[in-house]
Amino acid sequence: MRKLSGDTLLVATHNAGKLEEMVHLFQPLGIKVTGAAEHNLPEPEETETTFVGNARIKAHAAAKATGLPALSDDSGIEVDALGGAPGVYTADWAETPDGRDFVMAMTRTYDELRKVRAEKPWTARFRATLVLAWPDGHDEVFEGKVEGTLQWPMRGMDGHGYDPMFQPEGYDITFGEMAWDEKNRISHRADAFAKLVSALGR
Repeated sequence: MRKLSGDTLLVATHNAGKLEEMVHLFQPLGIKVTGAAEHNLPEPEETETTFVGNARIKAHAAAKATGLPALSDDSGIEVDALGGAPGVYTADWAETPDGRDFVMAMTRTYDELRKVRAEKPWTARFRATLVLAWPDGHDEVFEGKVEGTLQWPMRGMDGHGYDPMFQPEGYDITFGEMAWDEKNRISHRADAFAKLVSALGR
């Protein structure tokens, strides 16, 4: 594993919720996080069909544009009864002409479950793939996941994305009802992040 030099890391995302989560995760390590918007970076088109493929696109584009090591993640939710959908297309299910609407996406997911007459429990998992890329083209990959079930109606409005619909294994509340620090301790991104920190030796 190549070591990071310096105490600032570019996180290649325009998603404010995701950036805030990364800021909290890196804070105890003494690493300052900056986002893509601060560097006026465009959002590259995500043309791959896997989480690691899309994360690589974003991380390498940011690293080459700024000359800084860049961290990107691609994440989504896989619903077993829907054949793993929406998966890498999780954000696409939320797209509207006015931005992303995850209440709409969660409603669509519920409607799809009803359409296929899926029986409960509606097992699902969040997946996260982190790619840390350097300007010379080198990268490191770290993958995480958290298993759980989908709930309806949605519960709790904390967090972001599908959080109000997802109840992690071993809990009776959704990510949307969970305290920020508790979610960050057990989330798919936290799982991938723990592997990254271990590799960084911090």
